[in-house]
Amino acid sequence: MPIAIKMPALSPTMEEGTLAKWLVKVGDQVSAGDIMAEIETDKATMEFEAVDEGTIAHIQVEEGTEGVAVGTVIATLAEEGEDVANVEPAGGAATPAPAPAPSEAKEEAAPAAAPAPAPAAAPAASGDRIIASPLAKRIAEQKGIDLSTVKGSGPNGRIVKADVDGAQPGTAAPAPAAAAAPAPAAAPAEAQDFGIPHDVEKLSGMRKTIARRLTESKQQVPHIYLTVDIRLDALLKLRSELNAALEPQGVKLSVNDMLIKALAKSLEQVPACNVQFAGDSMLQFKRADISVAVSIPNGLITPIVKDAGAKAMSKISTEMKDLATRAKDGKLAPEEYQGGTASLSNMGMFGIKQFEAVINPPQGMIMAIGAGEKRPYVVEDSLQIASVMSATGSFDHRAIDGADGAQLMKVFKELIEAPLGLVA
Repeated sequence: MPIAIKMPALSPTMEEGTLAKWLVKVGDQVSAGDIMAEIETDKATMEFEAVDEGTIAHIQVEEGTEGVAVGTVIATLAEEGEDVANVEPAGGAATPAPAPAPSEAKEEAAPAAAPAPAPAAAPAASGDRIIASPLAKRIAEQKGIDLSTVKGSGPNGRIVKADVDGAQPGTAAPAPAAAAAPAPAAAPAEAQDFGIPHDVEKLSGMRKTIARRLTESKQQVPHIYLTVDIRLDALLKLRSELNAALEPQGVKLSVNDMLIKALAKSLEQVPACNVQFAGDSMLQFKRADISVAVSIPNGLITPIVKDAGAKAMSKISTEMKDLATRAKDGKLAPEEYQGGTASLSNMGMFGIKQFEAVINPPQGMIMAIGAGEKRPYVVEDSLQIASVMSATGSFDHRAIDGADGAQLMKVFKELIEAPLGLVA
């Protein structure tokens, strides 16, 4: 019996992905564990392994196809003894890859006949999740169309532009009377080039995810910002001494490695900040897993140093170098960038003096690190020149009170200015 190979969910939050590359072709024999394809999620490009044995009978989604929903049949595997020539494609006929559009504003391919508006009782897709293209979603929002009333004509019932063009506006389902509906978010201003020469760059899956999550964070999470100036001279001196001792091991600590350790130990000492807001409850974490912002060509990713407070700084340094390298190559596993109890973002290397970072939900806080620089600074009641940096904590005020956030910033400052506590 033919086996349907479906688009896998390579992370808990993945809803769709790009089938970046097939590593097999029709007629190839595969065994469990063989790498069949490379799939691009919103955070990384990952290898997809076979779980069954057989022969590739059909490839139903061509490489390069974007927006392939989880669960979509992407290929058909013939079992041992089956004649590949007689095997029908699982889940229906093969779906050719859609032609890439230069921008989201370009019309999607329309079916031969424009579909009539679907009756209100017909959902666009099975289950609670509605499968629709980004352009269709945007048009539906602008026209006030409830996508659950629209029948999709695209692959696997996907709603495309032609479907919402044919739907009647003003059919959005009203909110239940028993619940107070939140105020609708204002639709983003539509891009206009005003006749200015420009290039169009299609958003990557990662950039779309960044836009969605950070918009949600600023709209739904009440941020409170607390800033302290921290003298770095003692930390820089300790770093120099530790690097001299670690040189035979090939380890070189960065200031960022030491700040990761300092944030983790601060969270351990102020557990009221090592939390997540969870509706009518809070999650109180028993260890500090630090997500560290790393800039990569397509956007930003936050690999995690787990239980950083319990690790030696040399171990943090080694892990961080490996995580950053694989992040830039798109080779992180989901568990290496999903999770974390708090984040650290360092823009000091760009000369940024101070900034306020956006909380990475569902985390409760993020520490923003500015550049260390020579500044006039009062040392033992006299004005001197010292190496100083500004650090700003962004806290979710639903879960973390200002006094608790201030206590965390105080401990963070003390650990950096008296850094032997980082090696104790």
